[in-house]
Order: sequence, then structure tokens, then C-alpha cells
Amino acid sequence: MTVRVVLADDQPLVRSGLRVIMADHPDLEVVGEAATGAEAVQLVTDTGPDVAVMDIRMPGMDGIEATRLITAGPATTRVLVLTTFDEDEHVYGALRAGASGFVVKDMALDDILAAIRVVAAGDALIAPAVTRRLIADFIGRPAAAPERSPRPVEGITEREREVLTLVGRGRSNTEIAEDLFITVATAKSHVSRLLTKLGARDRVQLVINAYEMGLVTLPR
Repeated sequence: MTVRVVLADDQPLVRSGLRVIMADHPDLEVVGEAATGAEAVQLVTDTGPDVAVMDIRMPGMDGIEATRLITAGPATTRVLVLTTFDEDEHVYGALRAGASGFVVKDMALDDILAAIRVVAAGDALIAPAVTRRLIADFIGRPAAAPERSPRPVEGITEREREVLTLVGRGRSNTEIAEDLFITVATAKSHVSRLLTKLGARDRVQLVINAYEMGLVTLPR
């Protein structure tokens, strides 16, 4: 199956580099490029891609607002945030807007392509180490996240609570299975039930839930 991709970044060099690399991979197809958030939203509406690779900082409508509009619309397009990590302080906002994962611009190109495939397949946790790093950095900054108090954990079992805590720490299904001495299939089942019970779009939103419920705390 070919993964159809829209590239949204105000830097032509970034878009060009990704397009050229993806041209060598028959399972990936760039169906459009956008230099602004508004262009990205329109492209997604017109072409219905599987994945939109979305920069955060763009003129006019930024990537966060574009992500919100895309994920709130009828399209099934999933958004992969493109971030410089050391500069962008709005990743939490992008997650809340419905983004399904991250791509860090200094990652190897092969890793970025792998991330696109992972998101297209319906997963959101690109790499646990990257997720932990981003979540800890941005949610840990007062300016990056709204003030909140932990909300109660309701409607989930004790085992599901344990799984949610591990998801919040960026653990993969395999790592969760090892930590809890269960099979990978059982870990996947727990994650699937958590998605349903908490009304979460994907694993990234489960991470957000874990932090908002106070199951995971950040080092200060």
C-alpha cells in the first residue's frame, strides 16, 4: 500500500529534501506541498492524504491551528509534527490539537520516513525515547502547558492504570509486556481498551491523559 503524504513547511529546502528522498521509496508518495498552515488544510481537503507532515512555525496560520482543523474535519489524515525540538515550545499544543506524533528535524532521514509509515499504520508512538524527551521538556515548562490539577482516574482497572502509567513514560508495547510480565498481545489489548475507555485518538493522547491524571510526574 502506498502512503500518500502532504509536506507542510515554510522552508522549501526541507520540503525538497523530503520529496527527493521519498521519491526513492515506492511505498511513499508526496501528493502536495504547502508553505503555510492554510495551504496545508486546503491540500488535505483536496487530496485526502494518509499523513500530513506538519511544521509548527509557519506564516499566517501556524501548524497547531492547521492540525486542529485537519483532525477536526472529516478527513482521516493523521498529522506528524515536524519540530526543531530545541526551539519550538508549542508541541503540547499540537498534541492537544490532535497530532499523532513527532518528527525531529535533526533525525536521520530514514527515521523520518519510518515515522511516516508508523503514523500511517495507525500508531502514534514513533520512538519512546523521543516521546519521553519531548513530553518531559515541553509539558514540564509552565509556558508550554496550561495550568492543571491532576484529574481522577475513573472507569479503568488497576492493570489498565499500570499500563497507562507506562505509556505515559514512553514505554512501547514490548517494554510494557516486559515490565508487567505479560505478553505483547495482552499489552496491546490493554492499550486498545484504554483508547476506547478514555476516548483517546491514539497513544499520544494516552500520554497526555497519563500526565493530566497525575500518573506520571516530571523531574524538576
